[in-house]
Amino acid sequence: MGPGTAWYLSVAGFLFAVGSLGVLIRRNPLIVLLSLEIMLNGANLALITFARHLDSGDGQIFALAVMAVAASEVVVGLGLIVALNRKRVPLDVDRLSSLRG
Repeated sequence: MGPGTAWYLSVAGFLFAVGSLGVLIRRNPLIVLLSLEIMLNGANLALITFARHLDSGDGQIFALAVMAVAASEVVVGLGLIVALNRKRVPLDVDRLSSLRG
């Protein structure tokens, strides 16, 4: 049968906590994006866990929607990071308060 619902939820909570710590502590925008991805994976795992527990497919559909949003977020975020890196802007989250043309 596999592990129970509590195990999956504890792993999802751990992933979300590690991701939120990465967002709050790190200054590199690439690490912040990776931490956001870890947080979204924790949320996906929780959605799928509840869907499995309730014998419903709704959680899996929402997880697919979250994956689509995460993929678009990565594309836009990495595009901005590459553009800033090409202009020799120092990549520090605290210093990136406004967009310069």
